[in-house]
Amino acid sequence: MSAVERPAWMGKPRLSTSIVRGIALVLICLVVIFPFVVVVSTSLATQADIDANGGYVIWPASFSLDAYHQIFNGTQVTRAIIISIGITAVGTAFSLFCTVLAAYGLSRKGSLFQRGLLTFVLITLLFGPGMIPVYLMVKNLGMLNTYWALIIPGAVSAFNIIIIRGFIQGIPGEIFDAARIDGASEWKVLSKIVLPLSVAAVAVVGLFLAVGYWNNYFGPLLYLNDSNMWPLQLLMRSFVLQGNVSSTATNIPGTVPPPQQAIQMALVVIATLPILCAYPFLTKHMSKGMLTGAVKG
Repeated sequence: MSAVERPAWMGKPRLSTSIVRGIALVLICLVVIFPFVVVVSTSLATQADIDANGGYVIWPASFSLDAYHQIFNGTQVTRAIIISIGITAVGTAFSLFCTVLAAYGLSRKGSLFQRGLLTFVLITLLFGPGMIPVYLMVKNLGMLNTYWALIIPGAVSAFNIIIIRGFIQGIPGEIFDAARIDGASEWKVLSKIVLPLSVAAVAVVGLFLAVGYWNNYFGPLLYLNDSNMWPLQLLMRSFVLQGNVSSTATNIPGTVPPPQQAIQMALVVIATLPILCAYPFLTKHMSKGMLTGAVKG
């Protein structure tokens, strides 16, 4: 009787296969990293470097921080950055609070209207409300031209609820039974048992929410009429459409203003940097949180 062959994915790859995979991985990394390097280099370039390279610089001959100095010397971009940070922080915290409460309630059998509410949540995955009904709701609630219009309408997502609910369902039921025997309330079970054991799922959902709030420009475009209330992403959009970013800051007397292209790229770097800084602290939770939430029913 011949030995049973192992599946291809369980066997050790040949040397040629490993080399091809390594080359493919290096090429993919270069494709991902190269545009960001160009953006950073252009933001640090002088007008002579930009003219010599046709607009985009891979490696400037001389580095200059004039674009960043001009941006932060003004009030418009600084105010937009503070607004974006506030919306992201408050929105992520509020959304996580609502999502965790909903996921915990829907994960416990015997909760009030648990089956009906779960069905309602799942239906929202298939049928969205639409832009016009949401706008009318925001208008009728008096939230137009307020920051709450950017936080409350999209605070709860059925997808995020399902991820955290699946993670909570993976916690052994004996832990909940032991906590109830000790007299723990539902709030104590949630705060002392569920949340510490669900850090991976909460971190993943929190990252999704933070990226969504930080990158949101369509919501402010719909709901904010005052340009002084614009977050960074909407301000960047207006600069791209108008093709003029000289209004981002006040020119420093006695100095040559930096090139427009460098200021545009500096704005892109400023808008991208916070998310890039957050990813390394959350990557260890991402695979565990996504996989566990995906396989649970």
